[in-house]
Amino acid sequence: MRLMQIKTENGARAVVATVPNGAGERSYIVPGYATVYALAQAAIAAKSGIESIVEAASVGVTEEVDRAALLASGHVLTPIDHEDPAHLLITGTGLTHLGSASARDAMHKTPDEEEVLTDSMKMFRMGLENGKPAVGQHGVQPEWFYKGDGALLVGPGQPLTAPSFAQDGGEEPEVAGIYIVGDNGQPYRIGFAMANEFSDHIMERVNYLYLAHSKLRPCSLGPELLVGALPDDVRGRSRILRDDKVIFDEPFLSGEANMSHTLANLEYHHFKYDFFRRPGQVHVHTYGTATLSVAFGIKTEAGDVFDIQSDTFGLPLTNPLAFAPEEKVSVTQL
Repeated sequence: MRLMQIKTENGARAVVATVPNGAGERSYIVPGYATVYALAQAAIAAKSGIESIVEAASVGVTEEVDRAALLASGHVLTPIDHEDPAHLLITGTGLTHLGSASARDAMHKTPDEEEVLTDSMKMFRMGLENGKPAVGQHGVQPEWFYKGDGALLVGPGQPLTAPSFAQDGGEEPEVAGIYIVGDNGQPYRIGFAMANEFSDHIMERVNYLYLAHSKLRPCSLGPELLVGALPDDVRGRSRILRDDKVIFDEPFLSGEANMSHTLANLEYHHFKYDFFRRPGQVHVHTYGTATLSVAFGIKTEAGDVFDIQSDTFGLPLTNPLAFAPEEKVSVTQL
């Protein structure tokens, strides 16, 4: 099952469910629920899965909707949000995918350091050696970063806007885990979605200690949220279009078969912090990637369009690149 949040013609909100139907699929509006957050809360209260809640609410529903038409008309929202954006946190991990270390390693290595392991490569090797512990055990902690709160979450078709001082606006095609924290502090995984974990790789290249700065950018998500287990082998394509011409087109891989960490290990090392287990919180946690256009020498420009596609997640995630006007910022003494 996949879920999508939409804005209807009259300005209301609704959830669209897509389920198998014979050899194909059918998509319909789920009665009684305006948000995926409400569905998740109902599932927690009922001690049930989201699929069961959707199925019970949808008995007798026959009318179908056209997801592609909704997307084209701009009616599709992010597949998760929170009425108070401060209670939605966007975070992520890096150096988690097989092959992900090569581009990062090259960013931080000078010609006279060819035989010296960078911190990035050391971290990557730690994951290879102890990122997939036995069930019930904890492996090595991954690289972790904070990206922002719900105010920085961007929906399908909306621009990914870099600040005026940005040196780059670069895409990162990733899978994100979507989580909600119950009233008792228990984190629950709602599902998974495609994400473009938008970053400034040129800034990061100056010094790896600039990684934190490079991540304070918007993050796009969606259009659809996959409920249930993530396939071990997720495959897709990451493209960049300029003036309707493709200037970058490469495959990306995700899922545990292509990772140096288990999802359980990544989840443990995020939620082990009790302030990430506050009731009602929503977490969008990106799992990393091994495909970056900057590693292929691409320099993005305003107006470029990022296009990330994977059959696992249904509709593509497309966002144009924009740059914000310069702002003068100063602090006033009280």
